[in-house]
Parts: sequence; C-alpha cells; structure tokens
Amino acid sequence: MIAREGWGPLAVIGFVCAVVHWTFGLVWAWPLWLLLIFSLQFFRDPERRIPSTSGAVVAPAHGKVVAVEHVRDPYLDRPSVKIAIFMNVFSVHSNRMPIGGMVKGRWYHAGRFFNASLDKASEQNERNALWIESDCGQDIVVVQIAGLIARRISCSVDYGARVKTGERYGFIRFGSRVDVYLPSESKIDAKLGRWVLSGSDTIGFLRPT
Repeated sequence: MIAREGWGPLAVIGFVCAVVHWTFGLVWAWPLWLLLIFSLQFFRDPERRIPSTSGAVVAPAHGKVVAVEHVRDPYLDRPSVKIAIFMNVFSVHSNRMPIGGMVKGRWYHAGRFFNASLDKASEQNERNALWIESDCGQDIVVVQIAGLIARRISCSVDYGARVKTGERYGFIRFGSRVDVYLPSESKIDAKLGRWVLSGSDTIGFLRPT
C-alpha cells in the first residue's frame, strides 16, 4: 500500500522514467528507475495489526526509540514521561494515533531543522502537536517534528476530531521524529534503543482515572 502523499511524486517520477527510457535507453534511465524504487519504499504504508487492550498506547511512528525520560510536558504544563521515536529515510513515514479519544487541542510551531535525533529538536524544530483526551480519561500529547532534511509535516485531524488507536493521521517527509508525552503515572513499555512499528507495537499503558 502506498501513502496518498506519495501518489503525485511517484506519478511524476514514473512518467519521467518512462520518457527517458523510451527516448534515450536504459543507460540514461537507470538512475531514475533507482530513484523510483527508493521513492516506492519511502512512501509505503503497510497495514498494521492494532492492539485492542484498554489503555494501550501504541507507537505513533516506525523507528528507533531515542528518549524515554521524565520531563515537564511543555503543552499541558504537567509532569510527564516523554517517549521520542526517530525515523530515518528507510522508516515508514505514515504516523498513527497512539490512542483513541477526542482531539482537544492542536499547536503548530514554525522552527528550525536540526537533526531530529537530537534532544533540542523537541524545542527548536518545526513541529505539530495534538492533545488527545483518551477514552480512559487520561490526556496525552503527540508531536510530529521535522528533521534535518524534512520540510513538510502533514496532519489530517484537528480540534474536535474523534480518533481511534492506530488510525493513520499524518505523514512527515524524510528523516524526522515523533514525541509522545504520557501522564507520569503511566506504565512504560518503550525501551531506549529499541525499534518499534507504528500502530502495532505498544509503548505504554494509561491508568484509568
């Protein structure tokens, strides 16, 4: 399955490949075919098996866990646990809802484009944050963060939207990262350095209020 964000770029690249190949032959066209293959893997969007356990928080991104730490949530101003997942160019870049509930707020911040694996990316890079009030009564914040070469954050939900756990909601082009802020009393499953799959791997559990 191909993410809808890739339909346009793939159509253009495929058309150029075909024209160059037909006109000048494979010798000139093969770099373009390699680009098409790379683009196909970049825009892939595989189906995921979503956990149904109550209170389960799933990974919103496919990548490496680069931070699990107790911090002050900068959006809801409360003690929290931040889990950061870094996506490289070979990750699946579709983002998925970490938990079901109601979107209670959205914040967009223009910013810089530091390497997304660095801690300062959470505060200084371009980012888009969503506040979700979960079905079990707890609040979490999920933040899409642009990276060193990422220049476009896509988010298809806004304030008032009703969302489901594992639902596809956004896309970030090229290397980037997603941070999740959980209540400080949450049970954390994420492990530093571990790779997780978006939508199917559990990174924590919320305690019902």
